[in-house]
Amino acid sequence: MNNQNHVTRGILLALLASIMWGISGTVLQYISQNQHIPAAWFLSARTLGAGVLLMLIGTFTSRGHVFEVFKSWRLAGSLFAYAVLGLSANLLTFYMSVQKGNAASATILQYLSPLFIVVGGLAFKHQIPYRSDLIAFAVSMLGVFLAITKGNVSQLAIPANALIWGIGSGITAALYVTLPRPIVKAGGSPILILGWGTLIAGILFNLHQPVWVNTPPMTTPLILSMLTVIVFGTILPFGLLLISSHYAPSDVISIVDAAQPVMTFILSVVFLGLQISWVEVLGSILVIVAIYLLQRGRAKSVAASTLKINEKVVQD
Repeated sequence: MNNQNHVTRGILLALLASIMWGISGTVLQYISQNQHIPAAWFLSARTLGAGVLLMLIGTFTSRGHVFEVFKSWRLAGSLFAYAVLGLSANLLTFYMSVQKGNAASATILQYLSPLFIVVGGLAFKHQIPYRSDLIAFAVSMLGVFLAITKGNVSQLAIPANALIWGIGSGITAALYVTLPRPIVKAGGSPILILGWGTLIAGILFNLHQPVWVNTPPMTTPLILSMLTVIVFGTILPFGLLLISSHYAPSDVISIVDAAQPVMTFILSVVFLGLQISWVEVLGSILVIVAIYLLQRGRAKSVAASTLKINEKVVQD
């Protein structure tokens, strides 16, 4: 198989993963707004169920390395920070944003996470932003403004608390991406990192709200919905994303991730009766374009820097 076919396969796998996440977000809105179950109980059940399944998969695929991350205090600390500040916080803020507003708006706000990573690097590491960063930031802010106000500054298309939770979701999604990097660089298995993080998050949620306490009636729609969120929102898409990374470059895969908010918008309109205006659609498109500009600009800047270094080495 030639390189082009490899890249195409990687793109298709990443696209399928993004579509699954879009489906999961829509189902999450159905659960949070139609099943009338406490948020704390749902988060306990979801994370514990997903954590156990992921650990079983990770144990099977990474024999002998399950507890590798705990051999170093530094890596163990990174894992707990990832589980608490990244994964747990992100699951909570995203769920609350969906419950208070809708899945489409929550997904768009969470999709701002790459920009929060750039802002965090500027604030805490004093990294000078690229020109593409500034352009992407301006475009994304315009997009968010249009998406959440319908172009009218005097009104919000979603409740203010949904907006606050959504921004929190974007920030915690940035932490979700950056906090496990030391473990990945040390050679940790991505599936085990996610498994341990999800299991720890599940235990923490259960300390607050055990799944066996105040359990809601286990109706067929609720069971099917929760299985969809666990399987199609965690296990399958993450596995597909891991496989796709073997075929296509990470920057290409990250751009394909734009399918997630698009799919969530479509499914929310078709199945949940979400009413959206063309201004909101335009705003959402601008956010997606902004992330594309950010990732494209970063890739070009890194490539240019690498070329300069290589030229200097040759000259020396």
